[in-house]
Amino acid sequence: MSDPRSRPKKPPRWLLRRPDPDAPARLFLFPYSGCGASMYQGWPRRIGAIDVCLIQPPARQNRIADPHYGTYENMAQGLIEYLRPYLDRPFAFFGHCGGALPGVEVTRQLAAAGLPLPTRVFVSAQVAPHDGPYGRLLELDRDGLRTELEHIITSLGGEPSGPLVETGLDVLVNDIESNKRYAPGPITIPAGITAIGWSEDPEIPSKLMGGWRETSADHRFVELSGGHFEFLSAPEALLAEFRRDFGEVAETGS
Repeated sequence: MSDPRSRPKKPPRWLLRRPDPDAPARLFLFPYSGCGASMYQGWPRRIGAIDVCLIQPPARQNRIADPHYGTYENMAQGLIEYLRPYLDRPFAFFGHCGGALPGVEVTRQLAAAGLPLPTRVFVSAQVAPHDGPYGRLLELDRDGLRTELEHIITSLGGEPSGPLVETGLDVLVNDIESNKRYAPGPITIPAGITAIGWSEDPEIPSKLMGGWRETSADHRFVELSGGHFEFLSAPEALLAEFRRDFGEVAETGS
């Protein structure tokens, strides 16, 4: 019998579930800071014909034993290797607040490697990279972040317990440090950008998101009704933006 220690390790599982091989298009979702992919439990599996694919970064939930990625650049490198087989049809990235910038960095690295590019990068409640880092959470100490995490857990329908909060707090602290380190300066994103603001969002007011127009020649801004956590329930107005920018493939698969 072979020594189990000599067996190759399974590759990191970057997606919470395997993409549907029959879907004509894919939307990859990055989780919010301090959270895992299951935060999108309120979202549908499909948006029209678009397969909703949940990205699971390391150091949380089913990847709790994996070390944190440290920087968005490191995350992008590992994620791209895993995603390559799934970039064979129209795809896009979506992220909200601290989950928005990883999609930008992945797109930049895909372009540098000559790999397929997303149809669109959807950035919700986040300033452009050259206008950041920005956000109230970036200024909070550990106690302040603990309180914020309890609020996030409650918003997700959970009950903040001691062990759950402490485990998630380490992830949140590291995620925020990654956000602070991401300072690429003025950049050109080789894909279309849809910047999404929220009318009642005190964290990232829509008026601060104008910098995205400088990142892509194909830029569009839309403000939707709701507050900072409105996206969690997958409101129809948000799903309509995905269908709009994917175009005909979102409805017919052609």
